[in-house]
Amino acid sequence: MKSEETIKTSTQTILVTGGAGFIGTNFIRHTLNKHPDWRIVNLDAVTYAGNPANLADLAEKIPERYHFVHGDIRDGQLVEQLFAEEQFDGVIHFAAESHVDRSIHGPIAFAETNVLGTCRLLSACNKAWEQQGRPDFRFLHVSTDEVYGSLGSDGFFVETTPYDPSSPYSASKAGSDHMVRAWYRTYGLPTIITNCSNNYGPYQFPEKLLPLMIINILESKALPVYGDGKNVRDWLYVIDHCEALLTAFIKGIPGETYNIGGGAERQNIEVIHTLCDLLDERLKLNAKNSSRSLIQFVKDRPGHDRRYAIDAGKIHKELGWKPRFDFDTALAETVDWYLDHKDWINYVRSGEYQKWVDTNYKER
Repeated sequence: MKSEETIKTSTQTILVTGGAGFIGTNFIRHTLNKHPDWRIVNLDAVTYAGNPANLADLAEKIPERYHFVHGDIRDGQLVEQLFAEEQFDGVIHFAAESHVDRSIHGPIAFAETNVLGTCRLLSACNKAWEQQGRPDFRFLHVSTDEVYGSLGSDGFFVETTPYDPSSPYSASKAGSDHMVRAWYRTYGLPTIITNCSNNYGPYQFPEKLLPLMIINILESKALPVYGDGKNVRDWLYVIDHCEALLTAFIKGIPGETYNIGGGAERQNIEVIHTLCDLLDERLKLNAKNSSRSLIQFVKDRPGHDRRYAIDAGKIHKELGWKPRFDFDTALAETVDWYLDHKDWINYVRSGEYQKWVDTNYKER
């Protein structure tokens, strides 16, 4: 049952959960471009950060290759129905509540979606897999480095680092990781887990650090920085992440975990300073009205991990992936994307996309 054969790369029909979110949107666009013979069904509940309008052009231009389904992974009947209708070749599981601050104020939703929702999805997936007897099927679970907790000034997270989550968000993702491993070990479902570092790039919901800072600079609002701003993160450009996920999905061995990092450790305050300088240049601001003057240090977040750093040596050595994009170049391109898509920012912040969903889709 625990085959080490890699998934075939010919025609595929893939279920992507949570594909209307930031990473999911980039993954679907990247994958359909890279694999013109693949088809993707995107199942998304469209909560606050999901925006299927991100992919509306695909639904119009290539409806035979991209299909959106408005629904929840916690709806076992719906998921089983989709598996029966589509005969999926694999699953890429992004769907999750993912914002630490929100998890502190509303932890139950994170447990329900990230743990229970993943269990519902795994159960439906396993049922279909056993019925179809597909040795080349894969279930790729997309997780986070936050499950490992906090590092000191030295060392890196590796795939065997013990879990030590600090927030309700990271604890719920740790729980979902354990469930995925349990379905592999108990039922033989061919699962793969990836744990990634901080993503950045186009289509990221404005509450996250980089788009929040960019938007606040554009509006001359305060740039809130937790604590002393010296918390360190390993930054990963979203397209690098998408390429790593495809590599793990196609070449990864069932039962294995692969850490994905950008190799770009930066203090939060360093990243914010760089953003300020990039925007000062583009907005033609001088030293007198520099964006840096908007920085305001605020009370630190409860359970705020000090440092994350990924050792991505395993996926590089075993599967041949490594990041292609330089941090400074990709960050500048990200800034330019937001400057060129102010209408998207306004659309997302206003919640107009929810009306769009109600008009164009009904939950199945």
